[in-house]
Amino acid sequence: MARNADSLAGLVEVVARALVDHPDRVRVDMSRGDRHPRVELTVDPDDIGKVIGKDGRTAQSMRVLLNAAATKQGFHRAFLDVVD
Repeated sequence: MARNADSLAGLVEVVARALVDHPDRVRVDMSRGDRHPRVELTVDPDDIGKVIGKDGRTAQSMRVLLNAAATKQGFHRAFLDVVD
């Protein structure tokens, strides 16, 4: 299985851009740890609530999607950090 972590960042970017009011201010940074990729999502401060969601449910749903895609890419899991 190919380990294409950049497509994981693309997935997070597409989902985040669909959720926020300022899609041009969405930034996704990728860092590859020893075993698991880490995706850092930065959005406009006005949009942070839209990405996190009520009780963190939206962010948790994005993490579920990210982990499903990471598993398909051959990773055990991936991490999503919403940077404020």
